Amino acid sequence: MQGFKSTGSVQRFLSTHAAIYNTFYVQRHLITRKTMRLFRSESMNTWQTVIAAA
Repeated sequence: MQGFKSTGSVQRFLSTHAAIYNTFYVQRHLITRKTMRLFRSESMNTWQTVIAAA
């Protein structure tokens, strides 16, 4: 719990982090570079939409 005041704040952080991490993390060795660029572009568009709505 380094830097967190309660277990609740740790849980909130980890659940948010997991959602963001899963959006951006792709196992690069399994896809071509062209596909990777497409995925990253789609992820960034999704992220921009989410933060604009917040």
